[in-house]
Amino acid sequence: MLGPTLETERLILRPPIEEDLDGWSALFGDEEAARFIGGTMPRAAAWRAMAAMTGSWSLKGFGMFSVIEKASGRWIGRLGPWQPEGWPGTEVGWGLRRDAWGRGYATEGAARAMDWAFDHLGWTDVIHTIDPENAGSIAVARRLGSANRGAGSLPAPYESFRVDVWGQTREQWRRRG
Repeated sequence: MLGPTLETERLILRPPIEEDLDGWSALFGDEEAARFIGGTMPRAAAWRAMAAMTGSWSLKGFGMFSVIEKASGRWIGRLGPWQPEGWPGTEVGWGLRRDAWGRGYATEGAARAMDWAFDHLGWTDVIHTIDPENAGSIAVARRLGSANRGAGSLPAPYESFRVDVWGQTREQWRRRG
């Protein structure tokens, strides 16, 4: 495996593996779940997206984790540190299957990933790029203690996406306890 396995009370976070493809494909095949994370894509494109995330682990030493629900053992999403070329900062992002929404998993997993990014990657700042219409992710960012820093821009081919940059410093995160 290319990186660590992290745990929370209800989740296992680990780098993606080939067996995660069915989950990735389901996430990106659901129009509502994929709406704010690049849109729907067929299974072959979901494989390429998963491979790109796996490649990030190899190239940068970090990438989004696959999120496994401990109680069921099923793949429910991907979240964690992310900074592709040209990105506006060091991001901890999230995207979960719709059947995992509303359970606090995004907040729980993102908090663990932020701890890891600050403690093990040495990051001093974390952002979340969020579409202003994405009320669910805005609520997660607020629960994490992040503040809206204003409009941001993403690199091609996402330059037409509207995003606000939410974030906080390592010191702000640690003060929250």
